[in-house]
Amino acid sequence: MSVDLKRGETLPIHINMTFPSLPCDVLSVDAIDMSGKHEVDLDTNIWKLRLNSHGHIIGTEYLSDLVEKEHAADKHDIVLGVAHLLYGFNLIYLFDDEKEHHDDSNKKFQALGFDQEAENMIKKVKQALVNGEGCRVYGVLDVQRVAGNFHISVHGLNINVAQMIFGGATHVNVSHMIHDLSFGPKYPGLHNPLDGTVRILHDTSGTFKYYIKIVPTEYRYISKEVLPTNQFSVTEYFSPMNEFDRTWPAVYFLYDLSPITVTIKEECQSFLHFITRLCAVLGGTFALTGMLDRWMYRLLEGLTKPSARGGVYR
Repeated sequence: MSVDLKRGETLPIHINMTFPSLPCDVLSVDAIDMSGKHEVDLDTNIWKLRLNSHGHIIGTEYLSDLVEKEHAADKHDIVLGVAHLLYGFNLIYLFDDEKEHHDDSNKKFQALGFDQEAENMIKKVKQALVNGEGCRVYGVLDVQRVAGNFHISVHGLNINVAQMIFGGATHVNVSHMIHDLSFGPKYPGLHNPLDGTVRILHDTSGTFKYYIKIVPTEYRYISKEVLPTNQFSVTEYFSPMNEFDRTWPAVYFLYDLSPITVTIKEECQSFLHFITRLCAVLGGTFALTGMLDRWMYRLLEGLTKPSARGGVYR
């Protein structure tokens, strides 16, 4: 062990989690650290996989708003062009029919002050909830090497939009499964205590908080290659939600770094060391057999002498 002297480096956080009761459209990954940096809905190297009610993948999408918009724009142009080629001006009547069909619901949303994008998102998420959709969030966060936290929640939604979707914070189910949570590359023998964690809520809601103590670690291979990574310990806390709470449920990971670095070395014993140990084992074996031989001889001698004396007296 030694004092950690690293400065100015980033801390990689590898995430792979499943939220079986929340659609991807409502989830966001936010990070805050003690330097004052606050990032909302992180979009770098984080992806989401849509899951059906059986946990099977039904679609993929980037969290990056830019990528989502570019893909949506390209897809819209292609679909619109094909539709014009196939249906001509009948497309106009199709849109008119759909508009008439949704007039009532649109008026309701407009009365509440929602724009068209918010209306579409609310309808989409409500349908996803009815279908039992879940979401798998995975990727890598690169954060400053200082104490902080990151959390996965519905906090990226407008409060009124969230209220329209869920009908209140007590109906947000943050049940989750942690497939992998690590703070660097893995080395032989490493055990991450949160891997395989399953927390399922039934008829309740609340906030999960995982308090993590990160220990900087160097793994030195026998080839002299050095792998800088981190291991950690964790404790957890669950806070139930009630109807009077003004916060919304989330899954928090609050981390701090230890000032001590642990170094683990791979070592290969020399042939001379092997011979020395072999000689020690053989020497111990000979000494033990010698002692057993002496004890058996004395035991037999003690048993036979009285018999010999008895023969003389008779």
